[in-house]
Amino acid sequence: FTDVPEWAYESVAWCYMNSVTTGVSETSFAPGNDCTRAQIVTFLWRAAGSPEPKGAASGMTDVVSGSYYEKAVAWAIENGITTGTTTSTFSPDATCTRAQAVTFLARALKAKAASAAEFSDVPTGSYFADAVAWAAANGVTEGIGGGLFGSDNDCTRGQIVTFLYRAYNK
Repeated sequence: FTDVPEWAYESVAWCYMNSVTTGVSETSFAPGNDCTRAQIVTFLWRAAGSPEPKGAASGMTDVVSGSYYEKAVAWAIENGITTGTTTSTFSPDATCTRAQAVTFLARALKAKAASAAEFSDVPTGSYFADAVAWAAANGVTEGIGGGLFGSDNDCTRGQIVTFLYRAYNK
């Protein structure tokens, strides 16, 4: 890929070589593009070996039958990685936040935090507090600087493959 910056090269290469993701074209990875919720669960599903889900994405009215992400969403729901954005929607095309991405990753790995996160924008008791604490303690993320994790910031493709690479290679 011709558009991958040096900081993301190793992560993108690992994800590509392990069939976790491809580029958006033969020569472009688009590391600065936002990562959607469908993309992140698909990346996680592929990193887990693309296991066949036991059923369909039950009750998720916005998960398109036959889509590239259908089995990944079903797997993610079955494994407690996500419950969707409501009881009947997954919001596959919504941009994944950094909080959601790290939470999905921690749940997929069944990772637990040993202590609290030390970022001022990670409230104790939030759904993502333990996941962020685990990610920070294990070198998956260092935040965005200034004592912030960037919980509500959109997660880019470059960031998510970096999180995946660091989590799976520790």
